[in-house]
Amino acid sequence: MAYNVLVKTISGGIQQFRASDAVDIAIITVLIYHLILLTKETRAFQVLKGIGIVFIAALVSDVLQLVTISWLLNSLLSVGIILAVVLFQPEFRRALEHIGRGNLFSREFFGSIIDNGSEDTVREMHQAITDLAKRRVGALIVIEQRTGLGDIINTGTLIEGRISAPLIENIFEPNTPLHDGAMIIRNNEIVAAACILPLVEDIAVARELGTRHRAGLGISSVSDSITIIVSEETGVISMARDGKLVRYIDSKALRNLLESIFIHKEREFQMPSLSSFRRRKGNQK
Repeated sequence: MAYNVLVKTISGGIQQFRASDAVDIAIITVLIYHLILLTKETRAFQVLKGIGIVFIAALVSDVLQLVTISWLLNSLLSVGIILAVVLFQPEFRRALEHIGRGNLFSREFFGSIIDNGSEDTVREMHQAITDLAKRRVGALIVIEQRTGLGDIINTGTLIEGRISAPLIENIFEPNTPLHDGAMIIRNNEIVAAACILPLVEDIAVARELGTRHRAGLGISSVSDSITIIVSEETGVISMARDGKLVRYIDSKALRNLLESIFIHKEREFQMPSLSSFRRRKGNQK
């Protein structure tokens, strides 16, 4: 019985569907999509998901004519909308400001929160890595991309902390509990430290490099992650990606690399040419 009511309701709605309804749905979809982008890395996102589930349940109860449940869910939605306004007050204020300037749909508005967080990440990581290199403190930082590294994370100690230069430097400080192993970064968060990575199996490469570089090459060979290595012996900064190692990365190249990962993800980091590699190697002597 309920199935027949649902089918009749859907078929009747399709017959009455207008072009303006399509525009209405498209606008709402875009707004919801960007709202998800704004909140996906915050605790408020869980509230947003809860409101979405209640909204879908309210629609289903209306279709099935469940009067009591429909009334209860609609009441919850009214409270949920007020809660969303309180939680997302900075975002709504920013939206009103951009409406006044005519920039509501600009990248500046919808990417502001993510970009600001990413710029902070780049700055903090750049400072930490260059400081570690100057002091010749070994470091192994794995930045997760599309391939999940949950199995690697489980081998270490959970951190789940915001990226900051003091935290990174403290983790890799010699003679501390977490300095030995790899740090895993996901988005703008330090997920875990002291993680165990698979070593590269190429014997020829293994003879020339230390354990950190072999581990960085190993994880880059089995995933699309990007690994930054600081040599404890020389302080040289290296990067492992797609099973390849780039050494002698200077401060400017490091910043470009971090920006390509966290801010301009569509732009690939340019591998240094062989000639530039030789020049840098010569300067290190």
